[in-house]
Amino acid sequence: MRHYIDILGSQFCSAVQFIISINISAMRRLFAVALVFLTISSSVAFARSTETDTLPNTKTTPAVAKGLFETIRLRGYAQLRYNGLFQTNPDLKCDQCDKSWGGEGGGFFFRRIRLVFSGQVHERVFFYIQPDFASGGANFAQIRDAYFDLGLDAKNEFRIRIGQSKIPFGFENLQSSSNRLPLDRNDGLNSAAPNERDLGAFFYYAPSRIRQRFSYLTSSGLKGSGDYGMFGIGVYNGQAANNMDKNKNVHVVSRFTYPFELPSGQIIEASFQGYTGKFVINKSQTTVSDQTEFNEHRYGPSFILYPQPFGLQAEYNLGRGPEYDPETNEVKDAPLNGGYVLASYRINNGKTILIPFSRYHYYKGGKKFELDATKHRVKELEVGVEWQPNKSFELVAMYTFSERTFENSLNPENEQKGSLLRLQAQVNF
Repeated sequence: MRHYIDILGSQFCSAVQFIISINISAMRRLFAVALVFLTISSSVAFARSTETDTLPNTKTTPAVAKGLFETIRLRGYAQLRYNGLFQTNPDLKCDQCDKSWGGEGGGFFFRRIRLVFSGQVHERVFFYIQPDFASGGANFAQIRDAYFDLGLDAKNEFRIRIGQSKIPFGFENLQSSSNRLPLDRNDGLNSAAPNERDLGAFFYYAPSRIRQRFSYLTSSGLKGSGDYGMFGIGVYNGQAANNMDKNKNVHVVSRFTYPFELPSGQIIEASFQGYTGKFVINKSQTTVSDQTEFNEHRYGPSFILYPQPFGLQAEYNLGRGPEYDPETNEVKDAPLNGGYVLASYRINNGKTILIPFSRYHYYKGGKKFELDATKHRVKELEVGVEWQPNKSFELVAMYTFSERTFENSLNPENEQKGSLLRLQAQVNF
């Protein structure tokens, strides 16, 4: 087993080197490595599980099959927001963050209404379907997740995930919005994958004790990101969730993370991730260049000190991708970088939980999924507090100080500054 993990680590290091020195041929080689790696992993995992699954020549009591309602679980949450308090600049907005932020409208707004259907329908098959009934700010239903996990061994330490799911890039991207302290994800890493999801196939590995630790980090209220393996590698379309592929080039992503538990019980998680691919942008006819397909790649680290009671969370990424240039009125290949630092303190008196927090985030680059790969320059400071009187209800108040530049061919000069108080009530069920 130790020898296998050594092989696993060397594969990951090779993947990271490919990502950093990205070019077209490198992407093809990495895709090939991914396929070979999955084949080897499947063979080894099944070989391991064959010994475990061999039944002794003794009589056993027949297992009673579980009923449908014993297998499938239903849960969910809903978030209601109000962003109109003490707003100093109605032209300051962030469509990727919250469509009710900015403008002359406002009022109460359902940010998310999620139902999750999931279940272990077989000892090696797990399914997960999550629709959202508040998509796009218009309260219409849309699939967010729809995938199944196929376990490759008896303990499901080796898994293949197929379908529409989150891309393993960035801790905050993987963290559920029901667990995140700030109301929206940071621009720096979330601009890598709109809605954090895409359609593809992913291989995940984590030993049972690490999977149990991932589970504890979410169930205990420590704001974990969920179980996306200690190591992950996969391929996906690259055009974002609920969109058809626009070229015949897949994106390739890889991530390694490890949650260390110190003798004191404090848990610290460190990660490194990267991806590469080709993206087809939505370009205005008024721009000079006719190019719509661009190479893109990103890589970067994550560090999480879980709030026990003090918490610190930091992520950063850099790379290249398409970005609108207002001086030449064309979309160009350009460097990008961004990240954030989040500090929090968890106060639990046994009845209620109070978590004051503050986050600063920064981004310099294009947003490939917006018109003309809109140019963005973001500097934002948030100060807030989350109050949990019980497990079924949460209230967040967050004051935002923001400086944003977002420019494309329809609005080539657009720099906005301002502040506002944002409120969110969340019900968990």
